[in-house]
Amino acid sequence: MKKLFYLVIACSALLLASTACHRESQEQSQAPAENLDSINNVLRDSLQNARAEMDTLMSLMSEVSDGLSEIKDLEKIVSSTNFNSETADRRDQIRNDVELIKLNVQDRLKKLDQLERNLQKSNSMNEQLKTTIDSMRRQLKDQQAMIDDLTQKLEAAHVEIRTLNTRVDSLKTENTEVKQERQQVQAENVKLTNEKNECYYVIGSNKELKQHKIIEKRFLGKTKIMEGDFSRSYFTKADRRTLNKIQLHSKKAKVLSKHPKNSYQIVDEGGQKVLHITDAALFWDLSNYLVIQVD
Repeated sequence: MKKLFYLVIACSALLLASTACHRESQEQSQAPAENLDSINNVLRDSLQNARAEMDTLMSLMSEVSDGLSEIKDLEKIVSSTNFNSETADRRDQIRNDVELIKLNVQDRLKKLDQLERNLQKSNSMNEQLKTTIDSMRRQLKDQQAMIDDLTQKLEAAHVEIRTLNTRVDSLKTENTEVKQERQQVQAENVKLTNEKNECYYVIGSNKELKQHKIIEKRFLGKTKIMEGDFSRSYFTKADRRTLNKIQLHSKKAKVLSKHPKNSYQIVDEGGQKVLHITDAALFWDLSNYLVIQVD
């Protein structure tokens, strides 16, 4: 309101000056008519220039006020704790807005300098106008400083967001590595568990078992089982967690390897022998190799 008051005074002063000049021209009744027309034209041009300069000053005052409001609105957004949660497009838009306001402030300073030069050339400058222009220049300088501060905050936020993104990416990488290591450990555990539960069995006649050196007849007719270089490839690999029944495809069968008799049964099913493992833990406790002779 104070600046507007100064502006009104300045406008009034210009109008009074022009009116006084006009009266002076009327009092010069003895001057030639062409001189009066020339004086009137000069006065009219001066008045138009003065009004144009006042319009420019009023427009600048309005722009400076609007610019300050825009800066304060952006300050609230940037200072908000939710700024970092804004989308990348939204943050880019805010940076563009700050740059645009910065350019507008610089443009207004140039306009104000030009207006001051015009007023000085036209001898329209007075103390009130000078005070108003100086006040506007200070406001624009303050706005420049505010914009610079906003720019620094945005850069700091950008660095913080970039650092945060780097940390997030690092955590993602770490989580991926941890996940891969966990999967690898789990795979190793599965492999070890499977290996631990591997079992082997062979079903063959006496002759076949001898051919593969699985059994050998020793002195006094004693039978040795898997004590030499026997053929491991002749055995069938199985999982003792799931192996509970073996079809023997023979009417006669007996277990030659060391397995507790109370951990299995050999029964007839449809005229053929079938081995049922009744206690897997006990059955495989002494050996993972099962040798069954059929005839």
